Amino acid sequence: MKSFLCYNKLGVFMRYLYYYLIIINVLSFIIYGIDKYKAIINKWRFSEKFLLLLGLVGGSVGSLLGMIIFRHKTKKIYFYIFNILMLIIYIWGGWIFLWK
Repeated sequence: MKSFLCYNKLGVFMRYLYYYLIIINVLSFIIYGIDKYKAIINKWRFSEKFLLLLGLVGGSVGSLLGMIIFRHKTKKIYFYIFNILMLIIYIWGGWIFLWK
């Protein structure tokens, strides 16, 4: 019975983790689009630190897609390197966590 309870708690945790990752990646993608639009019309924009922070907290897929689709921050190679590195770290961490 105890193992069933542990598995159930892990299942709930994983469900919320999936929801979080979906939300943060969609949000990251949208923010990259907003920042590109504001760059075009010369308005106030999000800081580069904030855009990188989105990748750090799990939005690296959304950030990379936003960079490619909106052609935003594509000349700054450290955005690619950072977001790809974060994606690799999250995939590696998830693999170790799930198949330990």
